[in-house]
Amino acid sequence: MNTGSDRESNEPATGDSTKEAAEDTLHVSKAPAFIKARRSLHLSWQVGVFIVGLAVIGAGVAMLVLPGPGWVAIFAGLAIWATEFAWAHLALRWTKRKVTEAAQKALDPKVRRRNIILTSVGLAVAAALIGFYLWKYGLVLPWNIKDQ
Repeated sequence: MNTGSDRESNEPATGDSTKEAAEDTLHVSKAPAFIKARRSLHLSWQVGVFIVGLAVIGAGVAMLVLPGPGWVAIFAGLAIWATEFAWAHLALRWTKRKVTEAAQKALDPKVRRRNIILTSVGLAVAAALIGFYLWKYGLVLPWNIKDQ
């Protein structure tokens, strides 16, 4: 039988891989000790953490269409859940890894050059379409419209 401590002893002696292996096998609640000591109190704590995380994520989803930092709030809600739930902890680690990979890819000179070219072409096309519309129909501001 391979327990978490056996797995850690089979890992290389680097600190990062041992830490990741320990995190994979065991997720420890961040609740205070006196709360973890009583099952009903700990369950109530987890329900509270879930509700607070859900409220923050709900606010983040609302801020995707309203003014505000929507994605930041969604990731903050996920981080709140990750303090108590192993599945949220794993989802948060996966998200952090993907964001880091995307940031590294965005810093690649070839990708940056391609993005700049595509943005420039998109802006030129938008400017041409707006120019054509203004040439064809002109610009009539709402306060210059005459009532008929």
